[in-house]
Amino acid sequence: MTVTLATLTRRTGLTVLDHLEQSVRIPVVDGLQAQGDLIVIPLTMLAGSVRAALHTAWRPVPPAGVELLRGEAGGNPHTLVADPGTCLWTTQVADPDHLAIGMFEARAAVYLLHPEHGGTGCAPGTYVVRRQREREGPRMRLVAD
Repeated sequence: MTVTLATLTRRTGLTVLDHLEQSVRIPVVDGLQAQGDLIVIPLTMLAGSVRAALHTAWRPVPPAGVELLRGEAGGNPHTLVADPGTCLWTTQVADPDHLAIGMFEARAAVYLLHPEHGGTGCAPGTYVVRRQREREGPRMRLVAD
């Protein structure tokens, strides 16, 4: 099924800015994805270093979605949305870099929605959601979106 920005916003009740093309098809990929100040990484790419914490409580993603991160610069939320029963979410992540916001397990395509960036789709799999960082001279800093 083709999911457009219009169908996703209608289905979730979330909104995006008017300048975004509503009829655009949202791509679904199984690799790295960046959206402003967060990055979604397949768990297999981080195997051995990042994992769900012991005794992790996984929660279903509700119809309204899960706010992953609210951008520092604009205050707009990055929201994970999924059809009922297709995605589990946890914030209990062991990450030695302390960048993880959480993890999700998707049994079907799930989407990240942001008012300014629009939508991106993640194929079925397990993903780690992290803050992005960038080099500023000799130091690293978190990306502020």
